[in-house]
Amino acid sequence: MKIKSIDQLLNEHPFFEGMRPEWLELIAGCGRNVAYRPGEVIASEGQPCNEFYAVRRGKVAIEIYSPGVGSCTVQTVDDGAVIGWSWILPPHVWMFDVRAIETTHAVHFDTTCLRTKCEESPEMGYEFMRRFAGVMSDRLRATRLQLLDVYGSSSGTRGNG
Repeated sequence: MKIKSIDQLLNEHPFFEGMRPEWLELIAGCGRNVAYRPGEVIASEGQPCNEFYAVRRGKVAIEIYSPGVGSCTVQTVDDGAVIGWSWILPPHVWMFDVRAIETTHAVHFDTTCLRTKCEESPEMGYEFMRRFAGVMSDRLRATRLQLLDVYGSSSGTRGNG
C-alpha cells in the first residue's frame, strides 16, 4: 500500500474540496497524520486549542461535561468532518471535549503554523473562515438540538439567531 502525502489526503477530504492547489500545498505543510484508539481523548474543554483535525476515517464524539449530569454528546462526527474550530479566535481554548469512539485516522494541523499562513495570505484566511463558519453553525445547531432533547421545549422554535 502506497503511503499518501498530506496534500494528497487533503485533496480527498470534503472540507478542502475546491481549494486552490497552492493553498493546499501551504496547508499541508502544517499537517501530519495521527491515529486514535477507541475511548482515547483527543481534546479537553478549557485546554489550549493549538490544533484542528480533518477526520479521514473513524468516529468521534464531541461532548460537554456538566456537574451532576456527566458527559453529554453534542454531536458525533465521522469520515470527512473537521473538529477544532476554537483555534480561529482568542482565547484559543477548546469549547468541547473530543473523544474517539472508534479507531480514528485524521490529519492534525498545527494552527500556529496555519494562522501565520492565513495572515500572510488573507484570501486563504478568508476562505478558511468561511468554511469554519459552516462548521461552527453545525455545532451550534447540534448543541441546540441536544439541549432541546435533554430539557425539552415548551414554546417551540423562536428566532433565527
